[in-house]
Amino acid sequence: NHLIQEVVDNSVDEALAGHAKTIKVTLCEDGFIEVADDGRGMPVDIHPEEKVSGVELILSKLHAGGKFSDKNYAISGGLHGVGVSVVNALSERLDVWVKRDGKEYHIAFEHGHKVSELVEVGFVGQRNTGTKVKFKPAKEYFDTIQISLRNLKRLLKAKAVLCSGLALEYKDDKSKEYEKWYYADGLQEYFLESLSGSEILPIEGFQGTQTVDGETVDWIVSWKIDGEVLSESYVNLIPTAQGGTHVNGLRTGLTEAIREFAEAHSLLPRGVKLAPDDVWDRVSYVLSVKMKDPQFSGQTKERLSSRGIASIVANSVKDSFVLWLSQNVATGEQIAAIAIEKAQSRLKKGKQVVRKKITAGPALPGKLADCSSPDPSQGELFLVEGDSAGGSAKQARNREFQAIMPLRGKILNTWEVDSSSVMASQEVHDLAVAIGVDPGSTDLSGLRYGKVIVLADADSDGLHIATLLCALFLKHFESLVRAGHVFIAMPPLYRIDVGKQKYYAPDGSERDRILDKIECEKISEKVS
Repeated sequence: NHLIQEVVDNSVDEALAGHAKTIKVTLCEDGFIEVADDGRGMPVDIHPEEKVSGVELILSKLHAGGKFSDKNYAISGGLHGVGVSVVNALSERLDVWVKRDGKEYHIAFEHGHKVSELVEVGFVGQRNTGTKVKFKPAKEYFDTIQISLRNLKRLLKAKAVLCSGLALEYKDDKSKEYEKWYYADGLQEYFLESLSGSEILPIEGFQGTQTVDGETVDWIVSWKIDGEVLSESYVNLIPTAQGGTHVNGLRTGLTEAIREFAEAHSLLPRGVKLAPDDVWDRVSYVLSVKMKDPQFSGQTKERLSSRGIASIVANSVKDSFVLWLSQNVATGEQIAAIAIEKAQSRLKKGKQVVRKKITAGPALPGKLADCSSPDPSQGELFLVEGDSAGGSAKQARNREFQAIMPLRGKILNTWEVDSSSVMASQEVHDLAVAIGVDPGSTDLSGLRYGKVIVLADADSDGLHIATLLCALFLKHFESLVRAGHVFIAMPPLYRIDVGKQKYYAPDGSERDRILDKIECEKISEKVS
């Protein structure tokens, strides 16, 4: 599914730039997948620096998209060359047909290597333009090449919803199934359709759009009374399943607006202060950001790490929501009541919570992958970001003395929270249970690990998570820090592959130094 998404994202770039109206995805009977658009067509002229055609450069060199003028795409998700070159490398065969300037061209690759030069194969009308990519994933690189049709259709539908005027077509040659999605203005329709049958406030959703310095924010939000909430965010129509700085901005904007409204209308009981989690707990949302040069954590682009967008989203949402609340006071009071009830429950739980002493297995958090060593002084607990990072860490660890505990996103900012109340946060509670030490306690007799290691990504989002954890340990587990049990891991930001040799760089300057060294040594192996 991710390979299809990468190719679709590049076609969506053409739509975002105003050059494509239709994207067609076809599952062929022979296992090939075809993605076609009616955009301008990949460039076929010779690149002045690389001395190869643009289409070949795009398909064979990682990050080649950055070599093309930024005038081509005001905003871009796929960035020709970032993802499609990976698709090429992971495919048994990949064929591309380009219609451009009245001619049709073809080029072919097998396992990432060119097997057919770019050649003219015919003539077309001057207005008949576009790119068709047909590829077959190589089985050896995947556990399964089975496509999740449900997820694929959901992705294509979301693209149509978020890019008004773009038609997405899906066809399965084997089953003869065909679907088409087209929304002239579909964000609200999609949101309400997804929450059909649920009790939400406001019932029509709080919707808005703002453009600041060429970057556009679209959102729709409601508070869901019960059941599972809807949480979807996108950057240039790419799903960001792990959220990121744009979602942080939405959360901040909503929180600040609700706080101001509750204080202005004297809705807060004495001693109650709304925390972001109180406001955010029942929020369902679809957030779409269109921006230039988005920065993502990881090649899969599942979390946005661009810093500036957080304040743009926060300010846009706050200003719009403050105005909306002033015009819809009755509904605003109902929404505030949901947040206040959550805050009161949190405070009550914090006062009542009594952590059970740890004995054996069942008392430990279920997500903790514990080590087998009975000696606490030898044990190491790695705190990682989410289940995805947790899975990778579990594969790499030494099970004898290394334990892994995935955290669910960013933990609560506990710097101004009393140690007696901090255990009301489930994440903090689970962490304390895993470590074997109570917040605020100087008794380390129950400590289960000699080292507690924060392992977060080297990007800005990861640094934020590490900062929140540092605040937690310094404020509420000070004795643990003073005894030298807390560590911060320093993961590399870049990995450079030269054939079978791997180099790691903590920052951009070290990456450039390594690349310069490789160039000076005239190493002939492929660098990625």
